[in-house]
Amino acid sequence: MPPALTPVVFVHAIVTAFERRGLNPAHALAVAQIAPHLLADPASRITAVQMERVSGAAMQALDDEGLGWFSRRLPWGSYGMLARASISAPSLGVALQRWCRHHGLITDDIHLALEVAGPTATLSIQEHRELGVLREFCLVSVLRNIHGVACWLIDSRIPLQGAQFPFAAPAHHDVYSVLFSGATVFDAGPAGIRFDARYLALPLRRDEAALQLMLQRALPLTVLPYRRDRLLVQRVRQALSTHPLLTHSAERLATVLNVSPRTLHRQLKEEGASLQALKDEVRSARARDLLLRTARPVKQVAQAAGFQNEKSFIRAFSHWTGLTPTEFRRQGQALP
Repeated sequence: MPPALTPVVFVHAIVTAFERRGLNPAHALAVAQIAPHLLADPASRITAVQMERVSGAAMQALDDEGLGWFSRRLPWGSYGMLARASISAPSLGVALQRWCRHHGLITDDIHLALEVAGPTATLSIQEHRELGVLREFCLVSVLRNIHGVACWLIDSRIPLQGAQFPFAAPAHHDVYSVLFSGATVFDAGPAGIRFDARYLALPLRRDEAALQLMLQRALPLTVLPYRRDRLLVQRVRQALSTHPLLTHSAERLATVLNVSPRTLHRQLKEEGASLQALKDEVRSARARDLLLRTARPVKQVAQAAGFQNEKSFIRAFSHWTGLTPTEFRRQGQALP
């Protein structure tokens, strides 16, 4: 059985939406096999599959894909319309810009925005009215959904650098590390998620047939895992270049990349790469550049290239080039 990690307070929010409409949530709860005693205990949790099922049943019963969050209903198919408007985009960045713009056409209670500052992209939510007791559920769900859409469009995991929310840490704050990769900060607004902006340039990998299949379910994006990270090789290269002294081991590198060592090795293998080969590539380029452009002693070059001692650097450099670092530097200086 999958672990029960989703806080039952999100189910209480769905029940509230039913109550506001004067409807009975019993069928939706039964579809997800959520027993009454779970609702009675505010500390209880349900599985992601149960959350998907109760959400899907509630959306159809209420005819509201917003589950009561907004001042007007989002009839069944609203988010499908947004997906159709985005799927013809040439890149993820354009698709997300369309999603944010068109989301404002179906509700003006919140405003979604995509911003890029240097290497970081941010998806944020501006609130234009009080969301009341459904606030947390709304903000979490909207961000989870758009993140899921983004991953689905490019068929790739998009690791988050962090998330923030404009409310105090709830009692179930521990689940946020599961809902959002990277660190989550509370009492910081507006609500938003951050990720590597390079994902925005990736082309979409979905067509109309894939969209039709995806839209047969209500919230498949919130629980569907994406094992592949199409930018992983680039991210590894950057981490090795930026943190040469912190990435001697796969464990340390995995920590920098916010993945497990096992996931790191598996995904690199799926991309036809290996950690050792990438290490050699980055270290070799760094060492050659320093040997030719600077007068640093070989020992300092070794350290800057990520080696723990000069002897291992000389051995590796000789294997890469057939020359010792000193011979390589001498030959480079002799060139016109």
